[in-house]
Amino acid sequence: MTHDLTNVRVGIVLALLTLFYGFGLGGAFGAFEDNIMASFEASAEEVRSTVYQGDEAAMKKITEKSWTYMKRAHLHANGLGTAALAMIFVLVGTRSSPLVSRVVSVVLGGGALGYSSFWMFAALRAPGMGSTHDAKESLSWLAIPSAGLCIVGLVAVIVLFAREYCLRKDNASAKA
Repeated sequence: MTHDLTNVRVGIVLALLTLFYGFGLGGAFGAFEDNIMASFEASAEEVRSTVYQGDEAAMKKITEKSWTYMKRAHLHANGLGTAALAMIFVLVGTRSSPLVSRVVSVVLGGGALGYSSFWMFAALRAPGMGSTHDAKESLSWLAIPSAGLCIVGLVAVIVLFAREYCLRKDNASAKA
């Protein structure tokens, strides 16, 4: 099995980095939640008169939604990192070529890291922009390809697994 892991090592590293990032965010939330919220408020305060036109309620709404986006980054990193790692290990169990295994594992790990990072960057941008929607739209270059990588990687693993274990009639006859 170790030999098989050499083809997917970059994907494994990306998935593990995603998990480290997610766990790190959780630790940072526990240790620095007040500081994180204060930084959102400071970013909004800098543009109070220009972006928010002095609207305190709008500032509060955006900073609270930014905190929600930070939590979303944490949850996505932990969920997608774990899912990517699990799918990479399923991939290892197929007889896909080394190139296919390498590409699919990188797609899974990279998509997980990219998409979870998107939520953090949107959280950080939103207070200064005065809009969570605009913050997300400004990062669509990261969100769309990353989400696409996650989906493409999942579909690839499903197809490779199905080809290996579900669709081949020779598997059933070889075991008999």
